[in-house]
Amino acid sequence: MRIGVSLSSSHDVSDVREGARRMIDRAAASRDAGLDSLFVGDHHNTGPRNYYQNVPIMGRLLAEWGDRPAGILMLLPLWHPVLVAEQIGTLAAIHRGRFILQATVGRDDEQYTGMGVEAKHRPSRMDEALDAMRRLWAGESVSGGRRYRFAEARVAPVPPEPVEIWLGGGAPAALDRAARLGDGWLGDPSLTDIEAHEQAAAYLAKRRALGRERGVVAIRRDIFVGADAGEARAVAGPIVAKGYRGFDRSAVVFGDVDEVAAEFRRLATMGFTDVIIRHLVPDHAQVLASTARLARVREAVADA
Repeated sequence: MRIGVSLSSSHDVSDVREGARRMIDRAAASRDAGLDSLFVGDHHNTGPRNYYQNVPIMGRLLAEWGDRPAGILMLLPLWHPVLVAEQIGTLAAIHRGRFILQATVGRDDEQYTGMGVEAKHRPSRMDEALDAMRRLWAGESVSGGRRYRFAEARVAPVPPEPVEIWLGGGAPAALDRAARLGDGWLGDPSLTDIEAHEQAAAYLAKRRALGRERGVVAIRRDIFVGADAGEARAVAGPIVAKGYRGFDRSAVVFGDVDEVAAEFRRLATMGFTDVIIRHLVPDHAQVLASTARLARVREAVADA
């Protein structure tokens, strides 16, 4: 079992530089804790709420991270595939290790209206973008097809090694896409234990039917690791009791090092290879302390 981190990109601060500084601090803390991968997410049309966009902030975070895997999540149908291929080509050239694209279609919400994209075209745009980007990264000259209008595009630099692609989504069509087109699958953070188990099993069954190795089976979990069980419940308990993000209680993890490690080992028994954490507490000092304790959690689940 590997433990990665998806840093929160939303920070309610009056000084916007402070939000960026927090992300830099948390990337460095995650490096020091020995976490296995680093990611940031994707969200658009967020004003007036601060949201630090994934490509520029990841360029800065890579200076803190080292050579372990890193990547960005993209709501891929909102992006032009040539732009994505260019941006990731540059990020992969900056990074000293393996670069990962996490991609999903997202929900039909204000992000699509704000970006001027027809939400009903999400699946077809996703499939077309994935094909175009892989060909562009292979050095081909590529023209658009059904959803994207462009001609004879090429990108440089191309990534120095193949970009790994994890595809998200829990609907049958999304699981099928991940099995056919992805190097791995990423489960949604809101999944209950039962849903996570069922969707991981469905993805793995589809991979077997296609004669493909299982690849990465990842899930995001929002967590807090306390100095002891009492602190964990005092800090995270009230946040969860208020209905944290509308998640079911089984979709969040908090406790001391042993309790969190036990939850992660349980995910491993469901077939998950990676858990990508995000801290459910907003306090910066508490996030840094919880991150430091993840070093011991990682040691405890390394052989799971």
